[in-house]
Amino acid sequence: MPPKIERGQRPAALDDGRGAYATHHYRNLFAEAGHSQAEIDAKIDTAFQQLFHGDPDTQAVYYAAGANGNGPLAYLTDIGNHDVRTEGMSYGMMIAVQLNHKAEFDSLWNWARTYMYVSSPAHPSQGYFSWSCKVSGEPNDETPAPDGEEYFVMALYFASNRWGNGEGIYNYKARADELLTAMRHRERRTGATRFGERTVGAEVNEDAKMIRFTPVEGKADFTDPSYHLPAFYELWARWGPAGDRAFWTQAAEASRNFFERSTNARTGLSPDYANFDGTPHPIGWNPRAGDFSFDSWRTQSNWSVDWSWWAKDERERALSDRTQAFFSSQGIGSYADQFTLDGEPLSHRHSAGLVATSAVASLAATQPVKNRFVEELWKTLVPSGRERYYDGMLYLMSLMHVSGNYRIWGPR
Repeated sequence: MPPKIERGQRPAALDDGRGAYATHHYRNLFAEAGHSQAEIDAKIDTAFQQLFHGDPDTQAVYYAAGANGNGPLAYLTDIGNHDVRTEGMSYGMMIAVQLNHKAEFDSLWNWARTYMYVSSPAHPSQGYFSWSCKVSGEPNDETPAPDGEEYFVMALYFASNRWGNGEGIYNYKARADELLTAMRHRERRTGATRFGERTVGAEVNEDAKMIRFTPVEGKADFTDPSYHLPAFYELWARWGPAGDRAFWTQAAEASRNFFERSTNARTGLSPDYANFDGTPHPIGWNPRAGDFSFDSWRTQSNWSVDWSWWAKDERERALSDRTQAFFSSQGIGSYADQFTLDGEPLSHRHSAGLVATSAVASLAATQPVKNRFVEELWKTLVPSGRERYYDGMLYLMSLMHVSGNYRIWGPR
């Protein structure tokens, strides 16, 4: 198991809460349910090996892609959409640093910096990553999706703290500081891309103190509830560039308030997209944008991990109780994976990814049914076939959360 965290210097005024950051204790819900540590370790390793190094046609989402001057390259692909996304690349890096797989981490980061990173000062997305590329590295779009940047930053800080810093792109802390600064302070810039002229600004809305769905201007300014990661923001308030630390403390509180405002009072379901006041934000090209759909699966995990790490807001416990009560009422082994916010099913699929994040909700939940959600995840097989990318990443990260193997790696 990972060693206890050695925290670095931080402002005395910061509230460390009552969660794992302060106590160094991470609950292992599988062990609490009676599973042995050997069984738990084997389950996590099986999932990692299958998704990263399994059959390339039916199991793996991670693929080696040669080498360049910075070393080996690898990408993690969305099988169904035949592309490489900053979402998946940053998830893969987070999994790798948590499970101590430095070779996979560095290979993914090298590919992201080689093909996805926009370095040209003339480009409107300079300092960010193109959110989607072909597996050849050719971009499908040259603008960012901020959830990718968020996970890149957090994975890089953990890598710096766990393994130490190297040179160039492998100076993990320098690259994390650089990207986190861009996310808040990147000036508005207009310029040409392969797909037309774009104007791109900062990835946060300063007034709302929230992450944007996109920093591309010319579209409505709104957010995605599943992009809200207060557990990460608290760490950036301690480890990030000094001038921005107060902002990230405020952003964590803003996201906790937003979770309460953006979720349905009866079901606890959140929309895929929302305005900064928490109201749903439907948009024409995504008919499920105002409903509980694929992005929304992650939101309950986000607030539950925030509770696990910081334990600052009791409302997160009530939210997990609410979502679990709703899913249980729909049939704990068969509930749909898309709903209206008030609970009308919009699909017939029971998805491993949602089963997984519903188990993570048990980190914050208080009612006895939470144990059944943990056992449902235990019984679920590693995703394979066409849906193995998104379901698989959520499945593996959720195994890690629920078993206490997704941890804060702090400065030595």
